[in-house]
Parts: sequence; structure tokens; C-alpha cells
Amino acid sequence: MEWDFLIIGGGIAGASAAAALSSLGSVVLWEAETAFGTHASGRSAALFEESYGLPPVVALNRASRQAHAEASWLTPRGLMLVGLAGQEAAFDADLAGMQMEPLALDAAKARVPILSDAVTRVAWHADAFDLDTDAMIQSGLRAANLAETDRRVEALTPVEGGWLAVAGGAQVTARHVINAAGPWADEIAGLAGVQPLGLRPYRRSMARIAAPGGADVRDWPMMLGVGESWYAKPDAGALIVSPAEEDAHPPADVWADDMVLAEGLARYQEAVTEPVTRPLATWAGLRSFTPDRCLAIGASERDGFWWCAGQGGYGFQTAPAAAAHLADCIAGRASPLDRGVVAALDPGRFR
Repeated sequence: MEWDFLIIGGGIAGASAAAALSSLGSVVLWEAETAFGTHASGRSAALFEESYGLPPVVALNRASRQAHAEASWLTPRGLMLVGLAGQEAAFDADLAGMQMEPLALDAAKARVPILSDAVTRVAWHADAFDLDTDAMIQSGLRAANLAETDRRVEALTPVEGGWLAVAGGAQVTARHVINAAGPWADEIAGLAGVQPLGLRPYRRSMARIAAPGGADVRDWPMMLGVGESWYAKPDAGALIVSPAEEDAHPPADVWADDMVLAEGLARYQEAVTEPVTRPLATWAGLRSFTPDRCLAIGASERDGFWWCAGQGGYGFQTAPAAAAHLADCIAGRASPLDRGVVAALDPGRFR
């Protein structure tokens, strides 16, 4: 069967692309792993924070907000910036960059009772939300005509009117190929004879710890260390804590680094009174950035081969607008995004 679109990658980039492209033609989605959203998309902190990222990313966040709200993917969470003595300059930079408001220490401790006396300054932003990441992926997968796992692409060959793709004994032809393969996107490009972007995957580790002191943490905000040196967020009655590291790592199914995780937990421990006990679970994921840390959405130098890559740590919150922009590019429609943002997303900037 000939398809209009073959999407390679079953994380949020591929799933959201399926939703946006389904009105333009038939869609088949291939995921290399045994489940959709296995890697970074299944290991996300799942927060929508509109001001998080470089200006083009923030523009995509803002353009995505209505879609998130209309789909009921947002739940209020709030974001608290936590500063210690000696971090004043970095705290002020974060305060301004993230458009937060100073919060009195007693008010901060009313929200998070375990804040320690080492905390000297706090800022607050109510406009931060949990994202229902599973619902987002499932919504996109339902929009595809066919979505299959265990389809690791082995060959991409240009044919008349499109591309022939081979994976695990299966093959399809499609007019367009959408490269949404996350850390593997440059490898997929190589199969197609397309110039790679120079993607840089970085590991980020995470630990789930028991609710401090047995507290009910459901209404606690996400806490962020100055300079994004750590963060903690309620999750299923416990807390997830990350050292927020960016350690270069080749594309792979990565695991948390115990030493890096211990250092991050120690930074978190400085800001709270309750001791950190043995983690309930640990994991890690890869956040893949282009060289300039903006997404790459649009055409390659080969007809019918399109990029949807370089989501970094912004994949879920930018997904509706990023996928809509991809559909606009393919359909030849004018984008509602600012021209500067469109230029910043154009994969051609790396050629």
C-alpha cells in the first residue's frame, strides 16, 4: 500500500505529527522499540512552563497553550524557585528570565513545609502546569491510520513519487517521510542520504523518592534549584528529583548515573529538612538538541524528507504548535508564527 506520510518515531514528536498530518492524507507511524514513548517521551518531567526555553521555543510554547487547554491536558501545579545563600546573582537572573515573582519565606514554607533554613530566597510562578503526557501520545497515535512498534528502519530509498522504507521485514512506500526519531534522527537522515543536523543527545537522570516525612505532596509545586541545578516534583504520591544534568551520550537506552544522581540529591537535600532515603526507582532519558538548541521543523534538501527533531527538553510543551508548523510547511501554507521564529526552526540553517 502507498501512504501519504511515513512517520519514523513513536514519541511525542511523531505522535503529534500524526495528529497534525492526518487531515492531509494517510499516515503510518513506525516505532523502533516494543512500545510507543519508550525513551525521552516516557521519562519526561511533564511540565508546561511557558517561559522555559530560548525565544523561538517560548513562541512555540505560547502557540501551543490553547491546544493543551482545549484538550484538557493541563493541571495546575505552580513553580517555585529556591535559592540559597551565595546564589543571589544567579537567583536574580532566573527571576528575571523566567518572569517569576518574589515570594516571602513564610509563604513558601506554607506551600512546601520541608524547606530548610538554608533557603534564603524564593520566587513563585503560578502559571505552570502538569501535562498529561500519556493522553497526548495516545491522542496522536489514534490519529494515525496505522501505528506499529518493532519497526526499526533499515533502509530508506528514494523512488518515483516518494520513498521506499524497509524495517523488520516490512516495507512501505510513502510520498513523504517525517524524521521524528529523537536521538536517532541523524542516523535516519543518513539512511536517506540527507545531511545530518549535528544533533547532540544529553542524558538527564531521575530518582523517585518517598514523600518526605510521609507528607501529602499532591498540591506541592515543582521546586527548581537556582541555575536549574536540580528540580523536584510530586509524582504519584511521591517526589521525583533530578540533578538536571546534561551529560553527552550517544543514542541509546540510557540509565541513571549513580554518582551524578547522588550529587543532585545532595543539592536538593540542602534545601529541605527531611533526609533523603534510598530511591524507590531511578531512570534516565536523552534530551536531544540541535547545535543552536532550537527545534528543527521543516524540509531537508531531499524532496519529501522532513525534519521534526531537536525537541531537547521542550517536546511536550511545544508539540501542538511544532506539529502544526510541520503540517503548514508540507502543505505549503503560511505559518501563523512570526517570521523570525519560522527562520529559527528551519532545518536549512544547518546546511
